[in-house]
Amino acid sequence: MDESATLAVPAKAGQSGAIPPAVYLLGLSLFAMGSAEFLMGGILPRIAESLAITLPAAGTLISAFAVGALVGAPTLAILTQHWPRRSTLFASQLAFVAATVSGLIAPGYWPLLIARFVMGLAYACFWAVAASTAVELVAADRRAKALAVVVSGLTAAMVVGGPAGTFISDITGWRGGFWAVATAATIAAFAVFFALPGRADDDAAAPDLAAELSAMKRPVLWIAYATTATTTATYMGTFGYVAALLIEVSGLPVAWLPAVLALFGGGAFIGLSIGGRTADRHPFGTLCAGIAGLIATSVAIALTASNLAAMIALVFVLGIAGFVLNPAVWSRVYAIAPEAPTLVGATNSSAFQLGLMLAPLLAGLPIAQGHGLASIGWVGAAVGVLSLGLALLDARLSRA
Repeated sequence: MDESATLAVPAKAGQSGAIPPAVYLLGLSLFAMGSAEFLMGGILPRIAESLAITLPAAGTLISAFAVGALVGAPTLAILTQHWPRRSTLFASQLAFVAATVSGLIAPGYWPLLIARFVMGLAYACFWAVAASTAVELVAADRRAKALAVVVSGLTAAMVVGGPAGTFISDITGWRGGFWAVATAATIAAFAVFFALPGRADDDAAAPDLAAELSAMKRPVLWIAYATTATTTATYMGTFGYVAALLIEVSGLPVAWLPAVLALFGGGAFIGLSIGGRTADRHPFGTLCAGIAGLIATSVAIALTASNLAAMIALVFVLGIAGFVLNPAVWSRVYAIAPEAPTLVGATNSSAFQLGLMLAPLLAGLPIAQGHGLASIGWVGAAVGVLSLGLALLDARLSRA
């Protein structure tokens, strides 16, 4: 009996509408590990001061994690093809914890930089395998819902984990937040290990790497990856600068910023809930509706940036529109290449990371040229139009 068959045992629960507990634990693990990605932005000045480095040099610690996550997902998906999924998930989480701890106890900038890169690699490996595992744990008509649960861990990391880690670091020093991340990731690793169905190594059929690589040759799959990257860049480019926009242009008091940003998180969870329910039956409808919502919201931000009440509402809507399409972009790649769940999921993870890296660069271009913070809305709208074109092209090729 092969591994996918063994992992799919709880899918009977999925057929009755329930999502197996292991899927929720995968989301919890992604929350713990993803918090390390979103924690850095709030404590960079503290790290720079502690390590006696410049702020731009401290910023490379963020880039090191992102680069590790970007290149690590497809590479490690191939290297771990013959590993049991449960063992791969457990090993990647422990490697993440080990890299985190080594970066905290080793003195100086360079050990921390290397540790951050390794953390990104381990994070990418876990995310790729977690996504494909969640798909196999449920029935086919529950895939988008399961993926929404897993991705919600990343949303929670962005909205809750990062700020909570920053708060802990403010009290205990910048390392405190990362010790909390390491502790949470360790607990989650053991929880996932014992929750997932086990299997004997000698019962597993060898994965067909040639089939997975062959599936990657399909042009429509790369269109789906481009859609993932551009949709991510559309909403994250705006979100990256929205705090400055709210304070400097809209006139929001600084004390109210956390509450308004929490609205984005609330919208994101609502969007994931809606998308998880609609993406299985209406994948392109969900995707196009989300992108259209992003375009409209981005234009509204550009036009009403000085109106505080409107901006507060738009931050909430941005979260809904940005995350209602996430289950669709994830389930789409598995629908295109169901015989290659690990590699296509890993590459989609890299596409997501690429979108995160491109977002601040694209949104920052007009700001650097003196067009003001409100211009991020026009950038979001332009990238959103590109995303919509890619989604429509995907739909057309799929019908053909």
